[in-house]
Amino acid sequence: MTVEAPTHGFVLPPGPYPYVPRVPVPSPTPLDVCDVAVAELRAAAERWTRTGPAPVRDLVEATIRTTAPLIGRWTELGAIHEGVDPRGPGAAEEATAGPYVVLRALRLHRDALDDIARAGRPRIPGSVRRRPDGRVTAQVMPAGLVDRVTYRGLRAEVWMDRSLELEALPASMAEPWQSPPPGRVALVLGGGNVSSIGPLDVLHKLVVERQVVVLKVHPVMAHLADVISAAYAPFVREGVLRIVIGNEVQGAHLAAHPGVDTLHITGSDRTHDAIVFGTGAEGEARRRRDAPRLDKPFTAELGNLTPIIVVPGRWSARELDYHAEHIATMLSNNAGFNCTASRVIVTAAAWPQRDALLDRIRGVLASLPTRLAYYPGAEARFGAFRAAHPDAELFGRAPDGHLPWMLVAGLSPDAVDDPCYRVEAFCSVTAETPIRARDAAGFLDRAVDFVDERVWGSLNATLIVDPRTAREPAVVRALDQAVDRLRYGTVAVNYWSAAGYALGVTPWGAAPGNPRTAIESGTGFVHNPLMFGRVEKSVIRAPFVSWPKPPWFATHPSALPMMQSLARFEADGRPTRLLSVARNALRS
Repeated sequence: MTVEAPTHGFVLPPGPYPYVPRVPVPSPTPLDVCDVAVAELRAAAERWTRTGPAPVRDLVEATIRTTAPLIGRWTELGAIHEGVDPRGPGAAEEATAGPYVVLRALRLHRDALDDIARAGRPRIPGSVRRRPDGRVTAQVMPAGLVDRVTYRGLRAEVWMDRSLELEALPASMAEPWQSPPPGRVALVLGGGNVSSIGPLDVLHKLVVERQVVVLKVHPVMAHLADVISAAYAPFVREGVLRIVIGNEVQGAHLAAHPGVDTLHITGSDRTHDAIVFGTGAEGEARRRRDAPRLDKPFTAELGNLTPIIVVPGRWSARELDYHAEHIATMLSNNAGFNCTASRVIVTAAAWPQRDALLDRIRGVLASLPTRLAYYPGAEARFGAFRAAHPDAELFGRAPDGHLPWMLVAGLSPDAVDDPCYRVEAFCSVTAETPIRARDAAGFLDRAVDFVDERVWGSLNATLIVDPRTAREPAVVRALDQAVDRLRYGTVAVNYWSAAGYALGVTPWGAAPGNPRTAIESGTGFVHNPLMFGRVEKSVIRAPFVSWPKPPWFATHPSALPMMQSLARFEADGRPTRLLSVARNALRS
């Protein structure tokens, strides 16, 4: 489903919003230097697309070696920038979403290139099967003993486009390596909320699509530009990557540059529309008649109102506690500046334990420290949602520059134009919506209809269902249909769907089919080292209660040393690193 721009009258205050960096940042790159960068890449584009897998593999391996020594510095700068103690447990977010996921992705792409050198395409680590509806799926996790230990009980599949036949799957993989494309220069407009976004998008363009890249680091991430440059120095020295810094001036200049062939952006749908169609009344008129000002191949990841569908069942007190922290963490992580934050918690209105779960979520939010509103415009957006919902519940003491946690509970599913369903708050705001249904199977059916039809976005969604309920015959069928029908690029069962971003082997992007005139959550997939060419969605399944506690849970006391050890393991593969990982995991 695609939608027109919201018409409910909810208006965010106009930008631009002030941004005051907490750590020193480099100056914006002059436009003439941007031009030189494009010219240098243009000269390397044809050479790169004809470079064999072994030399590219060696560059990826070299990048692992240059990134590993930066784990501590990367974590420290990111934490300080976000107002978090760089030595405290909160800094684990930065270790995870920065160097860990980058090193894991580098390792996965290196291994895929080894497979291409040997066999012409990456090796699928698990089973490939045809679902009863004919859809082809490929299991991508676990890929070995380490995955089984570090992601205990987790399984991940990639579901292919419905038209793909099982026999055609191998030929659909790694197509740019089977038939080299013409040399192209890609512009990557990096995201500003998570430090790994730009580096991972660059890796995808370089290795999977075989395009040379100019990365424009987002101004909110400019404090890490030198770290990213040092990490990716092997690609820079090879002449296939240039890194520049700037705002909309540099972005617009490069997007329109005749030497730039393709674009990828992580941001908002408004930014996409401004680049493609222009701004103001003229830009809106262009969008409505599909008359782009910029008509270049464009992929994008543009945000989401992530639904958390809670299937009614009979939960123990321990299970209620676990999932209250689970859901609260989805909001509190990165201060709520994630397109994977729990924005709409969908519950069953008649579920006897609904109030108990909500009370526990309230308790977790009240216990968590509030966070610095470091992302531009957060205070204005929060204020707009507060004005729309003056009775919303607030939790936590918020000193200057911080925002409390906001819960809008009991929001009617019929309030179709409510901003909680139509506008990405991109701050510390979540809502809860009770759905009326006679039983768990009926609830699943109605909840899927609700989020597919009324909640903006198609990037990622989470389902939570206990194993006792999931075994009921009617629920078995309803749950399978729910995973199938959810129009999202990632669907996770009993696990935060942000894992689809972090695992590195599950393609990440919006559900296919969004036209550029209603781009919603975006178009295209990244994080695809197995180089599947016909992806529909990634599906992740985990135990109802994971043990040990996942390190990204907000109250995990030893997540920082655990994730830094895991990042170092991804870099060098030393089994002794896993002793530290296990020791810290068990302290949860």
